[in-house]
Amino acid sequence: MILLKNASIHAPQFLGKQDVFIAQGVIQAIQPELEITGVPGLEVHDLNGAMLTPGFIDHHIHITGAGGKYGFGSMTPEVHIRDLVACGTTTVVGLLGTDGTARSLNTLYAKCAALEDEGITARMLTSFFGLPVKTFTGNVHDDLLFIDRVVGCKIAIADTRSSYPSAKELLALLREIQVGGMISGKGGVLHIHLGALPEGMELLFDLVEQYHVDIRRLSPTHVGRTEALFTQAQAFAKLGGMVDLSTGGTQFIPPWKAIELAKNNGADLGQFTLSSDGNAGIGVLDKTGQLTGFKKAPIDLNLWNVQQLIRETEVTPEEAIGLVTSGPAKTMGLHTKGRLAVGMAADFCIFDTEWEHTGTIARGAFLKRDGEVLVQGNF
Repeated sequence: MILLKNASIHAPQFLGKQDVFIAQGVIQAIQPELEITGVPGLEVHDLNGAMLTPGFIDHHIHITGAGGKYGFGSMTPEVHIRDLVACGTTTVVGLLGTDGTARSLNTLYAKCAALEDEGITARMLTSFFGLPVKTFTGNVHDDLLFIDRVVGCKIAIADTRSSYPSAKELLALLREIQVGGMISGKGGVLHIHLGALPEGMELLFDLVEQYHVDIRRLSPTHVGRTEALFTQAQAFAKLGGMVDLSTGGTQFIPPWKAIELAKNNGADLGQFTLSSDGNAGIGVLDKTGQLTGFKKAPIDLNLWNVQQLIRETEVTPEEAIGLVTSGPAKTMGLHTKGRLAVGMAADFCIFDTEWEHTGTIARGAFLKRDGEVLVQGNF
């Protein structure tokens, strides 16, 4: 049990200076000058006005590694708990990419379990880029019902590595996702990798406008890959859809500048999210376009982009923090994550007055304090 005193709370909306009482990994109370007595073992931490936000949610990250599109030698390693904690990530949604064979759902599930053993929350998407879908149980509907960590399904469109799914194929898949999500009480979302082919999001607009698909079941990502794609994404957001920019992947301008552009265009930033695409395999090309090596996409750029938005733009702290907290929770149906309120998960980031990240609390325990990461993992 922990009592946090004198925190400047961004929930993500600004609540002013409050105290927060945490027990059993859950927020039990938020109020000014909270006094808790007669509780054996209670830890009291005075934050002295430091800013407290929800823990960050990275809802598109290759926790078991990715890559392989340049051969087996380009496959990237697994993420490490200390690197996630260092940048304030307290919840991840892991997924597969191009490869659904050398990288398997079984390994993805096991990595989720390992990260939870180490102190954070981990969920996953079933399937990968292509068709037919790959699942644990034989179909996406049953994966949502019976595989506890599965919250949705992954597929790719507008990419030369995709299976070029038709509207009819996606409608059948969305039926499984919607019904499975409803029965299981999970979000139930189709998370859609967008490549750089010129059709972009046209298929998604068809699903919504011609077939009346619930737009909340669609989660397009990599929308900042090209300027044309981002123009489509802003239109999709105006229809009520959630759209996601990758901070570690291909981008036509830095994501924080794209978010600033969207705000200047009148967009509701509550419909936008950031995710890292962390540990995705990226080819390094020379000036002639020849492949010279590989690197993995960083996992810490969600934090940096939020800091840039707060420090360098007219985007409010509430809007910037929402991109990595309440927004991803809404997209993935993570009902107890992304906001600071009584009954919500005790996941927090702590920042000083200059928005430097100094602490991470996940499931009610300090994993980073005063700038020092306290959890190192088993290996």
